Amino acid sequence: MSLTQRQKNRLIYSGLMLLCLVGFWWFENFYTEDPYPSPPGSATAPAFREAWLPSGANGERIRHDHYLLEYAESYEQAAWVAYVLDPSHLTDDDRDRPYFVEDPEVSTHSADWRNYRGSGYDRGHLCPAGDRRYSLAAYNQTFYTSNISPQNREFNAGTWNELEMQVRRWCRRYGRLYVLTAGVLEPGLDRIGEEGVAVPRSFYKIVAREGSDGPVVVAFLMPNQPLEGPLQKFTVPVDRIEAITGLDFFQGLPPELQESLESRMGAKDWEFR
Repeated sequence: MSLTQRQKNRLIYSGLMLLCLVGFWWFENFYTEDPYPSPPGSATAPAFREAWLPSGANGERIRHDHYLLEYAESYEQAAWVAYVLDPSHLTDDDRDRPYFVEDPEVSTHSADWRNYRGSGYDRGHLCPAGDRRYSLAAYNQTFYTSNISPQNREFNAGTWNELEMQVRRWCRRYGRLYVLTAGVLEPGLDRIGEEGVAVPRSFYKIVAREGSDGPVVVAFLMPNQPLEGPLQKFTVPVDRIEAITGLDFFQGLPPELQESLESRMGAKDWEFR
């Protein structure tokens, strides 16, 4: 039985309506516009050494123009963030703080900043905005919510901030640095917001530079609470951070070098302040 023109029109309209609904659903669930794109042809940060990156997070690796990370969806934050800090990056240029926004590259959407509202925790940067003042795009891209984690306010403004400033001093003294950092993600963490953003009990930061016999490394592990004492108090072997995170740092190095590097305390190789 052939269809009348009216029936054909109904089928066409129904099909178009279905396509519109599917398109709207896809837009709402999978498309995130990037409000902080890098201008075409603009410079990007030097690439992080692949052999020094960690393995074991089993998340989605995201490469931005000025840092990279691995997003742990079940914790709604990064398992690690890695970036290169070069002396040419260090500037006192003033930048207006932009809005925090979802990371447009995270396929599952990074957590909305509103999860932090009223929680009592700061939206703590992992790659610091202060290390990315050298361009507007670099600075703004540190405000993707994949680059933040819930931090105790006194910790964020206190010892953690002092460590970030120390890293900048080291960059001026030693030259190019490679930084790996995040909260320690483990079962049983408290959660905040509708999306259940995990609140790390502690944060780590690993700083490396080139040496004549391989990387020169110092690592820190800090409780997410108000702290007192010198930064040296919180230095640990990289092995300690690997044990509690399940990550394997410097996994591309020869096994003997990796074992020697990660088992030792590295503070004596770095001048503090």
